[in-house]
Amino acid sequence: MKVIFMGTPDFAVPSLQAVYDAGHEIVGVVTQPDRARNRGVISFSPVKQKALELGLKVFQYEKVRLEGTEELASLCADVAVTCAYGQILDRKLLDMTPCGVLNVHASLLPKYRGSSPIQWAVINGEKVTGITVMKTALGVDTGDILLQKEVEILPEETAGELFDRLSTVGGECIVEALDLVKDGKATFTPQSEEEATHYPMFTKDSGKLDFSKSAEELVNFIRGTNPWPSAFCKLSGKTFKIWKARKLRSDEPSNRRFYMNGEMATFFGKLCVACGRGEFLVLQEVQLEGGKRMSADDFMRGHADLNGVMLTNE
Repeated sequence: MKVIFMGTPDFAVPSLQAVYDAGHEIVGVVTQPDRARNRGVISFSPVKQKALELGLKVFQYEKVRLEGTEELASLCADVAVTCAYGQILDRKLLDMTPCGVLNVHASLLPKYRGSSPIQWAVINGEKVTGITVMKTALGVDTGDILLQKEVEILPEETAGELFDRLSTVGGECIVEALDLVKDGKATFTPQSEEEATHYPMFTKDSGKLDFSKSAEELVNFIRGTNPWPSAFCKLSGKTFKIWKARKLRSDEPSNRRFYMNGEMATFFGKLCVACGRGEFLVLQEVQLEGGKRMSADDFMRGHADLNGVMLTNE
C-alpha cells in the first residue's frame, strides 16, 4: 500500500521502520518542525532522523491543517498512519486517503485517552496495558478500534522501560492493521464512551511528590514519572529526585515512633521517608540538585544525620 506516515518522537520510530520493512511504499513522512534545543542547536525529531536514514521524503508543517492538506493529498496515498505525531487532524486530512487514517495509541482504548497514557497507566498501578490501532476521528482518541494487543506491566517497570516495549509492539500492530486493510478484512468496533478515561499531558511540575499518599501509590508514581519529568521534592531547599523506591515491609525492623509525612528516617541502614497510612518509603536511588544519580546507600554515606529531616514540595 502507499502510505503517508505521520509521527515525531522515539515512540513512533519502530512503527515507521516496521511499515518500511513490511514492503509498503511510504510516499511521505510528516513530522514536527525542527526545534532549537540546548544552546540553540537545531535538532531533528527522531522520526525525521529515521526517515532520512531510509531515504524517505520528509514534510514538516507548523500547522498541518493550514499548510499541508493539498500537498499531502497530491501524494495519492492509500492510507495515512499516525503515531504520536503531535498535531490534531481536521476532516480534510482525515479524508485525504481512501482508507482514512490509522492511529497507533499506547493504551487499551477507551481507557487512557490523551497524550501520556503510558505514564498514567504505571502511576495508577495497572497490571496490563497495550496498543490500540484505531481509525482516527475528530475527537481525541475516539475513533473506532481495528485491533488491540495486551502487554503486561512488569512489577518494577518504569514508564521509560514500558515505553520501549510498547513502541516495538506498536510497530507489529500497525503492520498487522495495514495487512487487514489491504486484504479487505478490516473490521472496526466503536469505543464505549461509558468506559472512557482521559488524562492530562505531563509538564515539568507533574513530578512533584505528595507524601500524604500511600507507599504503594508513591512507588507507582516514581516508576511512572521515570525518566520524565522524574519524581522530585525539596531537601533543604534543593531539588531532590527519587528515581527508585519500594515500600517498607511490615516485617522489616524500624523505629515505630510517630513521623510526619515527608520526614526522613534511617532504619538499620535504610533511608526511608514517612508517608500516608503510617507507611514508609524505602529510597533506593536518588539525586540531589547539582549532584549525580546514586544509590541511597552512597547518598547516606555523604550526608550524615538525615534522620528527622523533612522533604517538602516547596
